Amino acid sequence: MSERFRVLVIDDDPGIREYLHTVASRQGYDVFSAADGESALAGLAESRPDIVTLDAILPGMDGLETLRSLKEVLPHVPVIMLSGHGQARMIVDAMRLGASDFLRKPFEVEELELAFSKALETHALKEEVVHLRGRVRSEVDGLLLRGDSPKMKEVRETIEQVADTDITVLIRGESGTGKELVARALYQLSGRSERPFVKVNCAALPSELLESELFGFEKGAFTGAQKRKLGKFEYANRGTIFLDEISEMAPGLQAKLLQVLQDGEFSRLGGESDVKVDTRIIAATNRNLEEAVRSGEFREDLYYRLNVVMVQVPPLRETIDAVPLLAEYFFSMYAEQYGKEAPPLSPETMGEMMAYGWPGNVRELENMIKRMVVLGNEHAVIKEIKRQGVVVARARDAADDETLDANSLGSELAGEAGLDLKAIAKRAARAAEKRVIEKVLTQTRWNRKEAALRLQISYKALLYKMKENGLSDGN
Repeated sequence: MSERFRVLVIDDDPGIREYLHTVASRQGYDVFSAADGESALAGLAESRPDIVTLDAILPGMDGLETLRSLKEVLPHVPVIMLSGHGQARMIVDAMRLGASDFLRKPFEVEELELAFSKALETHALKEEVVHLRGRVRSEVDGLLLRGDSPKMKEVRETIEQVADTDITVLIRGESGTGKELVARALYQLSGRSERPFVKVNCAALPSELLESELFGFEKGAFTGAQKRKLGKFEYANRGTIFLDEISEMAPGLQAKLLQVLQDGEFSRLGGESDVKVDTRIIAATNRNLEEAVRSGEFREDLYYRLNVVMVQVPPLRETIDAVPLLAEYFFSMYAEQYGKEAPPLSPETMGEMMAYGWPGNVRELENMIKRMVVLGNEHAVIKEIKRQGVVVARARDAADDETLDANSLGSELAGEAGLDLKAIAKRAARAAEKRVIEKVLTQTRWNRKEAALRLQISYKALLYKMKENGLSDGN
């Protein structure tokens, strides 16, 4: 069982201390109390709080001075200020010194519970940022391994140019190309890197749940809404929000997102007033948004608001020279992570990887390397590459042939008379067969035995078909 959260109550009023102790204990927290700032600071080694409630008016060291000292020792622990006065100047000073919230006495139990929940969730996000910062920097370095192709140079240059701005960025690319990695690179290199990075997958939730996830709701907004819930935009305030698969967002939500982009404000579900936020928005999609706009699935005005700067991440097959560097990077990373003494990749495996089309892009490569490290051998992965290579080649060539043969073959036969549909189909099939065999031979560097294995035919059958189609090493 995990250790319970610990609350430190600092208040000179015994009645308030007892009340806060009771409320916090009922919520499942371990509670420690102190009557003044000096004793609270002296007992931090024992209390080790995850959250602090602090009275603004204390004997001796006052609340603001205690807050300043607490933040010097425990900078990441949230502190909720309590006061019966609540002057504007005091609230401003407390927030400037790092208080996470400010409650006026007397307050309702629900207010305190909400303040605890909000503070701990924000604290968890900050801890995640700290935890991921080193990993993100490593991943950004990994992104730089994608070779020196013009397309990857353009990606890196765009990241460097716009990272330290608040401009909205739309990241486009196939699944597995590293769109989230680009988003994290933009965040890590920005002036908001000390603030939260909040990711939301717009395709993971139905529209109603996604709205409450993004914008939150008020108590009583719907059945089951027993208390206020903050949305992701509020948690990302002064930070960055990454909206993955933005094309899957429902039209009604698109309108609300447009309001955030235009005015920097929104309303919670059931809310009567607008909430202002300062959040940088980065969005990503693997779909053709222009087609979605034409079909009415995506708002045109939102498209132009999002597409201020566009980053197109190329598929791995277009930056194939990066495969050795990426493979070595992932190999070292997972060997260290799993404590494996794995040998380097063999020339045969690397040759297979260089010849493969990588339909799953960098994610597929990473997963294959991970399996190699965990299993301790390359054979299963090589077999998978070969099998997938045949499937992908056939699918791609079949798609190409539908267009190629319909045009070129049609033009070729346009002047011929007496040919029926069966004859045309037979010639088209022969052309498709030749293209597939030639493609696989190229991938295997004209190793006929390997090509026959991939094509799942006998060696003699391959030689016959090569002769029939006029294929030789010189082709």
